[in-house]
Amino acid sequence: MDWNRRQVLWAGGGMGAAALFTACGGGDSARSSGSGGKPRKGGTLRIGALGRSSAITRDPHGTQGNESDYLVIALVHDTLTAPGLKDNTVGRLASSWKPSKDLTTWRFTVAKGAAFHDGTPVTADDVVWSLRRLRNTPAGAARLPGIKADHITAEGKDTVVLVSDFANAELPLLTRLSTFVLKKNTPDKDIAEAPGTGPFRLDWYRGGNARLLRNAHWHGGPVHLDAIEVTMFESPQAMANAMMSGQIDVASNAGAVAARTAAARKDIQVVRRPNDMAMPLVMRTSGGPFADPGVRAAMKLVVDRKAMVRQVLSGYGTVANDILGTGDPDYATSIPQRHRDLARARKLLKDAGFDFSRTYELVTTEDVPGLAESATLFASQAREAGIKVEVVKQESGTFYQKTWLKGDFYTNYWGTNDSVVFFASKTMTTGSGQNEADWSDKAFDAAYHKVLATPDPKARTAALKDLQQIEYEKSGYLLWGMADGIDLAAPAVHGLPQLPGYGRVQLENVWLAR
Repeated sequence: MDWNRRQVLWAGGGMGAAALFTACGGGDSARSSGSGGKPRKGGTLRIGALGRSSAITRDPHGTQGNESDYLVIALVHDTLTAPGLKDNTVGRLASSWKPSKDLTTWRFTVAKGAAFHDGTPVTADDVVWSLRRLRNTPAGAARLPGIKADHITAEGKDTVVLVSDFANAELPLLTRLSTFVLKKNTPDKDIAEAPGTGPFRLDWYRGGNARLLRNAHWHGGPVHLDAIEVTMFESPQAMANAMMSGQIDVASNAGAVAARTAAARKDIQVVRRPNDMAMPLVMRTSGGPFADPGVRAAMKLVVDRKAMVRQVLSGYGTVANDILGTGDPDYATSIPQRHRDLARARKLLKDAGFDFSRTYELVTTEDVPGLAESATLFASQAREAGIKVEVVKQESGTFYQKTWLKGDFYTNYWGTNDSVVFFASKTMTTGSGQNEADWSDKAFDAAYHKVLATPDPKARTAALKDLQQIEYEKSGYLLWGMADGIDLAAPAVHGLPQLPGYGRVQLENVWLAR
């Protein structure tokens, strides 16, 4: 999501509590910088996105391992809120939201005119059913932290009430990624073809490829394109080649290598979104070779971050500091940047009784450009500290089934980066549904809840720094760098989103100059 921005989530100065916690949609969606004249209506955008046939997911509430699936789902179905250019969180299917004084109860209002693609109006009951269904999925607890399914209710036809077990000032932000709304009581067998509420409706879907048609009655405003054709590619190189040969108009998330190749061509736009993707190495903290905090600290000192950015990302990225959420307005830049220190790393490992005779597997995939390369380069750097690392590549489906959330040492990637609390709630608090490092720390949990319960901007900033300090010192994440998001586009394509993450797939403002 909007990782370039530094607009604060909280409004400034003299605004009252009601204004602080009430947001309205409209006028602040994930728009592009806008160039090339007045938008034209019509045309079909051909866009390529990465994915693998073995990892196809059609369920909006499932885990979307494929970029192509997430793109289709996000165009067909609306979430309650979305990232915005001016504000961190803006309305999409919800037009406004407001909390109780204690920040435990939130009321979301369904946008006027919101309807499913078959013309049926969206009601609060549809939203409640969808959120309860989401909450009951394996990842739902992480997506709606602290909210039990039966604590999601309707109040009239257009108000949805969410009651949290704890104060949560950031709940609207956490409803952006996956709160896709379906019709109440849609059978599981019909989910893939169920009508959505988004700017495009599904025409057909075949093996990862899809054709979407403009929803002329979308409540969010005019949609320029007649249609979008999504083509799934199983490798960045194949997608880039299709772009170079004119088979597609946009190569989504094409990667640094493709950007470097395309930079010399005048017939291709290189759309660059700094701080787009986190690419951490994950160490399991509950057991195994990385359970000792000293070992984890040593591994974070082994990596040469500048070399990783230079070689893995071809310079299309920035050095990171082992704290996820670098786009957060309150990201703690005052925490000292961690640098490579092999002498210190060796001492920490020796003090921890680390077994230097053993070879440690680092599992990776080729799901996004640079991921496998990061593992290979880290293994080479680790050898300089006397650590033997063997890189094991897994196919995406196998990785998510056997390694993710279970492995001792693996790479991963996150296309969401604008909130430290987002990652804390999903991947680091005790019992969180996507706790990749299986980390549990009482001080971290306490700091997390303190942040959520603090509405005052200055006090929240201080509390958030405490949270980040604990993550920096103890967590199982080795976040060496942030990759730029890179799309390649034909000259006729205008209005591509500036925002990463979910903002990146909001294509309702794209238009073609041909």
